[in-house]
Amino acid sequence: MKTAYALIFMTIVVIFMFYAITTLHPMGSPLHSEMDDYFIKNAQIEVGTNNVVTSIVFDYRGFDTLGEATVLFIAVISVVSLFRGVKKDEE
Repeated sequence: MKTAYALIFMTIVVIFMFYAITTLHPMGSPLHSEMDDYFIKNAQIEVGTNNVVTSIVFDYRGFDTLGEATVLFIAVISVVSLFRGVKKDEE
């Protein structure tokens, strides 16, 4: 019974992978959307910066960047506290 489930699961995975590979966008030709044009035209006016990438990361997606920074901070604090506990155990 486990073999049948494994075979069904692997068949689904292979079908999904084949579909994903056949529908990939060709390398070297970028996708162009209306959002690209909006950011390029309005970044300097709305945000006041010449760098469009910086305006997207820090202004348009500021909460997302803040969340990523929070996750990294918590990870660093966790690793430091783990190593600090190991050092106290050795003494």
